Amino acid sequence: MFGVVVVWAVALNLCLFPNEASALLRRNYYANTCPNVEKIVRDAVTQKFHQTFVTVPGTLRLFFHDCFVQGCDASVIIASTANNTAEKDNPINLSLAGDGFDTVIKAKAAVDATPGCKNKVSCADILAMAARDVVALAGGPSYAVELGRLDGLRSISSNVEGKLPLPSFNLDQLTSLFASHHLSRADMIALSGAHTVGFSHCNQIANRIYNYSRKKKVDPMINKTYVGELRSTCHKDVDPRVAIGIDPNTPQVFDNMYYKNLQQRKGLFTSDQILYTDGRSRLLVNLWASNSAAFERAFVAAMTRLGRVGVKSGSQGNIRRDCSVFN
Repeated sequence: MFGVVVVWAVALNLCLFPNEASALLRRNYYANTCPNVEKIVRDAVTQKFHQTFVTVPGTLRLFFHDCFVQGCDASVIIASTANNTAEKDNPINLSLAGDGFDTVIKAKAAVDATPGCKNKVSCADILAMAARDVVALAGGPSYAVELGRLDGLRSISSNVEGKLPLPSFNLDQLTSLFASHHLSRADMIALSGAHTVGFSHCNQIANRIYNYSRKKKVDPMINKTYVGELRSTCHKDVDPRVAIGIDPNTPQVFDNMYYKNLQQRKGLFTSDQILYTDGRSRLLVNLWASNSAAFERAFVAAMTRLGRVGVKSGSQGNIRRDCSVFN
C-alpha cells in the first residue's frame, strides 16, 4: 500500500516459506566478500536523502512493490524492452517515485566502485538495506537486515495484477493478501504504519471526498475537517499529478502519528481508515498510537518477515551487473 505510498493470490513458483527463506538469509552475509557494504549503501542513501525527502517514501514503496509481486528479488527495477513490458511499467507501478529507483542505482554504483565488491552484492539486498536506511534517516528505528537474496530472472507486467493492495480494500481483503505471503494481520497493520511518510495523488481519493459510492457525497468515515483540508489541495476538477501526504501532521517524520490520525478519522485511504473502523484491528491501532516503541518493534519484525518473501537462491537468480537490466 505505499503511497500511493500504496506499499503491496500470490502462488509464486519461486516463493519460499518463511523457515526456508530464513535459512537462506543471514546478517553479515557479505562479511567476507564486501565487509563494508552496509556503510557504503548507507552513505549513498544518506546523500540521496539530503537531495530530496521523496527518497524515503519512494524507496520504502519500491521495496513493498518488489516483494509483493514475485518476492524480494529487485524485479521491479528491471526496465522494459521492445520484447517485454516489465513490472515497473504496469499501471499500478507508474506512480512509483523515480527517486526510489535512483537510490538503489546509486547505491549499487557506490558498492561496485569499492575494490573487491564489484558484482558481489545483489540489487535485491541493496534495496532491502536502503529501505532500512531511509526509515532511520526519517527518524524511525534502525535494525539489522538479513542478507543473501539473489536478483530475479524475470519481470513481467502482467504478474503485478492482483498482487498489490488497493486503496479501497477492506480488512478481509488486506488480511488475505498479506496472509498469502505468510504475513499476519498484525504484520499488515504494522507495515501500514509506513504511510506516516507516504504520499499519494488526488485521483486516488477524489471519490472519498466528492463522489462517494457515486452518490455525490463524502465518505462518512472521514473527519469533516480533514475533508476540507483535502479539498483545499485536491480540487473537484481533479489533477492526478497533484501529490498529497498521507500523514497530514508529520509527513516527513517516521513516527506513530499514522495511528493517531486513524483515531481522528484522518486515514487517507479506505484501506487506512478501516484499520480503526473495524474492531478486529482497532486494538493494535490504539496500542501503537499510544506506544511508539511498541510500534517500532512491530514494524521492524514485520519488515524482517517481509524481506524473506520469495527469496531466490541457486539457479533461481543471480547478481545483476546493472540493476535495471538482466545479465
